[in-house]
Amino acid sequence: MRFDVITLFPQVFEGYLAASIPRIAQEKGLVEILLHDLREYAEDARGTVDDRPFGGGPGMVLMCGPVFKAVEDICADKPGGELLMLSPQGERFDQRLACELAGRERLVLLAGHYEGFDERIRSGLQPHEISIGDYVLSGGELAAMVVMDAVIRLVEGVLGTGESVKEESFSGGLLEYPHYTRPRDFRGMKVPEILLSGDHGRVAEWRAAEALRRTRQRRRDLLGKDRQKEPEGEPDNK
Repeated sequence: MRFDVITLFPQVFEGYLAASIPRIAQEKGLVEILLHDLREYAEDARGTVDDRPFGGGPGMVLMCGPVFKAVEDICADKPGGELLMLSPQGERFDQRLACELAGRERLVLLAGHYEGFDERIRSGLQPHEISIGDYVLSGGELAAMVVMDAVIRLVEGVLGTGESVKEESFSGGLLEYPHYTRPRDFRGMKVPEILLSGDHGRVAEWRAAEALRRTRQRRRDLLGKDRQKEPEGEPDNK
């Protein structure tokens, strides 16, 4: 899978791409990530990519010319793929969308900055606009990294086992069950005995019940009405 990232600050991505899952994915040859400096596509020697908004107002707006030129030049060598614009006005990014994007062969991410994009970039290039939440960041770089991270770990072969992805929060419509490791007793807080039993069937049942209980407590909105009702009795943690 190939990612092309168009940004004013490619250096922001360097530490992220050199660590953890993104690094492993690249070393395995499963993911290719290319960074493109938007200023290299400026139409003047000064590298101008933004200007004051017509009608007045604060901030600077990214100009059409450099963005169109960057997208057209980057996509010329390998047509296809999907253009994503990181924007607080876009579709809410979630695990379902991450899974959908993981099925693409190529994603081109457009990370904005300053006051935003000239509206003709939206209407002319018709990108898929994506938002990672109802808040505003200084730029789209962080949002681009969030999208990339969520998608990369879903690419087949990146993680050690497919079960890791299947059991994570949201993958099955529920939050993930609680995890424990050594020691068995930490300051009087003990690991549930069922996890020490060696009975894989009972452990699986306990984890499923805990995932449902935790989702009811914390994210009831993820559940259908038939699953929102609290069951009678307490969960078996023994």
